[in-house]
Amino acid sequence: MARTLTLRPPAKINWSLRIGPRREDGYHDVETILQSIDLSDTLVFTRKAGPFSLTSTGADVPVDESNLIWRAARALWTAAGRTDHPHDAHVKLTKAIPVGAGLGGGSADAAAALVGLNAIWHLKFSPGVLAHIGAGLGADVPFFMTGGTAIGVGRGDRIYPLVDVKPMGLVLIKPSFGVATADAYRWLDEDTAAQPAPSACADLPSGWPAGSLHILNDLQAPVTRRHPQVQEAIDALRREGALAAAMTGSGSAIFGVFQSAAALRAARRLRRRDWLVVVTRTLTRAQARRRLTL
Repeated sequence: MARTLTLRPPAKINWSLRIGPRREDGYHDVETILQSIDLSDTLVFTRKAGPFSLTSTGADVPVDESNLIWRAARALWTAAGRTDHPHDAHVKLTKAIPVGAGLGGGSADAAAALVGLNAIWHLKFSPGVLAHIGAGLGADVPFFMTGGTAIGVGRGDRIYPLVDVKPMGLVLIKPSFGVATADAYRWLDEDTAAQPAPSACADLPSGWPAGSLHILNDLQAPVTRRHPQVQEAIDALRREGALAAAMTGSGSAIFGVFQSAAALRAARRLRRRDWLVVVTRTLTRAQARRRLTL
C-alpha cells in the first residue's frame, strides 16, 4: 500500500442528549442522537521508520501521549499483541474542529487514527474490532465509525444507525471559552441534587423523513447557568431565524438549524470578535463514511 494516506473525520452535533443518574462505575446512562456534520480535521498518516510521532497545527492541541491519537495508537498496538512502544508511523494533524466545543473533534481524530494506523501497520482488524477498541478511548469514538444519524445508549458508546435526517443547513457558534465534559456532568449532578430543572426542547416538524425531530440537551441548563454566553448565542441564532437552536454535547458550541441560504445570511450578521461562527450542513452516513474510507 501507499506509504501515506489522508483521512478527514467529520465532527458531530447532538440532536438530543438525555442523561440518567450516575452509575456505580462513575458514568451516567446516556441516550443521545448524534449527527455527522461537514466540518473535519485532516490526518495524514505516513509509514516511517522510528518511534511513533504526532504533530499538529493546533497550538492548543497536545502532541504527547495525552492526545487521543496517541492513545488510539497505543491501544491498537496493544490489541495487536505488541508489548513495546508503537513505532513506524507518523501522524500530522491539521485542526479545523474547535477544541472544548462538544463537537467531538478528539473522538473523531481517535476514530481516524484507528482506521489509518490499522492500514499503515497492516493489522487487518475489522471495523467492529476497531469500534470496540475505540469505545475504550471515549464514548463518542464508535459513532465516528458509523456516521450519519445514529443513536447512542449506555455510556453513549453503543451505537445504532438511524435513518438519516433530511439535509439541513447549520450555523455553529463557538464562544471564546471551552467546557470540559467532566465539569458539565458535575454541574448537572450538583443542580439535580439542589433542584431538578426541565430541559429546554424544540421540534423540527420536518426533520426526519417521516416526522418531527426532537431537539434537547440535559447539559444545556447547568452549563448555561455557569456560562450565560451560551444562552446569549442561542437567543441570537433564534433572532436570526433559526428553526431550532441548542448546545451540542457538553458545550460550549451551539448550533442553529437553517435553510441553506438563510444560514449564510445569518452567519454574516452573527459574526463578532468573541465568537467563532461556522456555516456547515448535515452529512448522510454515506458522506461521512467516505471521509474515513482508505
